[in-house]
Amino acid sequence: MPSVTLGADLRDAAPAAVRKLARVENDAAMIRAVAQLTRDLNAPSPAIYWADLIGSAAVGYAGLFLAIGAGSTLVALGGAVIAVLGLYRAASFIHELTHIRPAALPGFRAFWNAILGVPLFVPSFMYEGVHNLHHQRLRYGTAEDPEYLPLARMKPWTLPVFVLVSALGPIGLMLRYALLAPLSALVPALRNAVIERYSSLSINPDFRRRAPEGAARRDWLVLEAATSLWAIALLAAVVAGIVPLHGFLIFLGVASAVMVLNQIRTLVAHLWENDGEVMTVTGQFLDSVNVPPPGLVAELWAPVGLRYHALHHLLPGVPYHRLAEAHRRLTATLDPDSAYHRANYKGLPGLVVRLGRNTLGRPGA
Repeated sequence: MPSVTLGADLRDAAPAAVRKLARVENDAAMIRAVAQLTRDLNAPSPAIYWADLIGSAAVGYAGLFLAIGAGSTLVALGGAVIAVLGLYRAASFIHELTHIRPAALPGFRAFWNAILGVPLFVPSFMYEGVHNLHHQRLRYGTAEDPEYLPLARMKPWTLPVFVLVSALGPIGLMLRYALLAPLSALVPALRNAVIERYSSLSINPDFRRRAPEGAARRDWLVLEAATSLWAIALLAAVVAGIVPLHGFLIFLGVASAVMVLNQIRTLVAHLWENDGEVMTVTGQFLDSVNVPPPGLVAELWAPVGLRYHALHHLLPGVPYHRLAEAHRRLTATLDPDSAYHRANYKGLPGLVVRLGRNTLGRPGA
């Protein structure tokens, strides 16, 4: 989620195990089948979206209040786990906001921002206008991709740092809105820095965001002002004793755990094996990861369709609740030697081990 500060100087020679995905030829049969077999899956179901979001958020906040008000440590920990899983799933809908047309789900974006984006200091403008760059064919996996780091080509210690730095995300975001946002309204030079470097949920430290224009700028300012007021009011309430410090720290702890969980998912969403070259569609697909059923655990750490991340790169416009059907059709139709089957993995542990081995296999590791 928040930018991970891993400098470009850490990128080194690729290990021999890493494939040259930029040179992979397109699997024409796969691409053709994807287009033909999924044409009827593009319409989102408003009922599913609303029920899932409201239910997930309700479970998450119920767990949070249980954790804050619990009389025993065991109950508090149970509430915190429920809060993390519920709020993580609800917060993950920010990904859907960048792909679904607003007219298809009237009011959904505003509602998500009101109950999650603003309270958790991640208003949707921090992802909208950023994530779509990751899906541009000529930008994916290059230095211009805000959501790509060649982790498989970096030093082994960068992997735990990549995950652990996200634990500080809620504090950094809160300070961004409580302090930098109001100050940047008065200092133009600071405002430019805030827009370029502190207004995107990206992992590429070299990414610089452009200032929004038109309706996007208006929406940005409204959401930024709302989040800034919330951050200032929350901190003031804690200082004044209106909000107990104990409850505030639990809130920060839950928010931190949500970001760490998301960062772990990000760690295995791709293989991170590209060396900066422009990649073919199939190359991008093979650098991405599906963790399909059987197994329910992936639905916890990669919710809202994120377990089909490779498929999502082929079908970015298909709603999350239809990706499972798309995967079923493609799996049943495509030949066993199709590239499609090579992007499917069993689970999180194997993906982490693979990534770790690639970093250990690099020269000088």
